Amino acid sequence: MSHDTRKTALSVETVWHERGPRLEKPLLVGTAIAVVRNPFAGHYEPDLMPFQASLRELGRELASGLIAQLGGAQRIEAYGKGIIVGEDGELEHGAVWHEAGGHGMREVLGQPKAIVPAAKTIGGAGTRLMVPLGHIHAAYVRSHFGTAEMTLWDAPRRDEIAFGLVMATGGRPHARIGGIKASEISVHDGQR
Repeated sequence: MSHDTRKTALSVETVWHERGPRLEKPLLVGTAIAVVRNPFAGHYEPDLMPFQASLRELGRELASGLIAQLGGAQRIEAYGKGIIVGEDGELEHGAVWHEAGGHGMREVLGQPKAIVPAAKTIGGAGTRLMVPLGHIHAAYVRSHFGTAEMTLWDAPRRDEIAFGLVMATGGRPHARIGGIKASEISVHDGQR
């Protein structure tokens, strides 16, 4: 099974501060989105696995493009994924992205250990989804708990799904609520 992509979008935020001291290097937060026709819009499909498999390459493509815009894989410290299913679909149609998008992103990043945080919803064109971010190597690094907005003015339409990947080059500017530091990650800190 192949997929029909109508459009893609890539955006990068450059954050210099959060009302504290200006950072020496800005935090970059990027979002890559693909809008794909939902082949199951309007009807129930018992087997979603072929659709999921067809999206793996899309996951790698979106991840590669986003990584290039953020300065390379070595700069990525946080990630997440998001899905907005058009109104004629169901959440399970978007759930295929958990494996396809997450696997593609992990593969391109060199197999980081932490779970990829995710958010998904049903919505129409212009739906705003706040996608959670987490550290790529350990789930309990609080400084890297963040969000990235995923939205497109004309998507998803009723028979589409917007699949997104988000990445950041660091944690929140001026993080100061304690917890494990990125430099202190060990094998028991929420790794796969």
